[in-house]
Amino acid sequence: MSIAIKIDLNDGLYLKEPQDSKLGRNIIEHSIILIDEIGFEYFTFKKLAQKINSTEASIYRYFENKHLLLLYLVNWYCEWVSYLISVNTMNINNPMQRLRIIIKSFVSASTYNPGVTYVNENKLHNIVIFEGVKVYHTKEVDKENSKGFFRSYKNLANTVSQVITEINPKFKYPFSLATTLFEMSNNHIYFAQHLPKLTDVSVKENNVDEVEKMLNYFIEKLLN
Repeated sequence: MSIAIKIDLNDGLYLKEPQDSKLGRNIIEHSIILIDEIGFEYFTFKKLAQKINSTEASIYRYFENKHLLLLYLVNWYCEWVSYLISVNTMNINNPMQRLRIIIKSFVSASTYNPGVTYVNENKLHNIVIFEGVKVYHTKEVDKENSKGFFRSYKNLANTVSQVITEINPKFKYPFSLATTLFEMSNNHIYFAQHLPKLTDVSVKENNVDEVEKMLNYFIEKLLN
């Protein structure tokens, strides 16, 4: 599926919208590549500037610091997942079927979409797995939450929780299950690849079918 889209994000995350210029899109593209390659701790705007043959000052015109850049990337991914869910569940009336499609969207969102040329969704998915928790496990989480910096993730969880409630209005923990499904879809891919003793699924290369089967098993047991 090749889809050319622009993701709308909280404008507090950036100083200048990077999706609107060639340099900005270059910053997004190569920050994803570089963070995936060396990790967020070793990532700097100086290294990124060298990668794109530009200057640190030019990057600072788009992002105040690398933490906000990471927030931008994680929010972009959450919006991308939400977009896929919206497209894939369109005209699907059965809520259980919609939830199964949502799970498939969770595990397949990392598939590279050439329509968004400046985002490698597979590498961005790696960043969400390895670095994503760092965006809200900080001392500034409450302040950043008040600014709406986690709105994309919360909107995604709200969408999923509504479907869960449709399936079983008496289920007491729809938001908890929604976020757990999303986190599990990422964590168990990681566990299977790197810490196999922490999961019951086995993922080889990019085959995530077992993770999808596991999540479907949980929702059928919990909601039926």
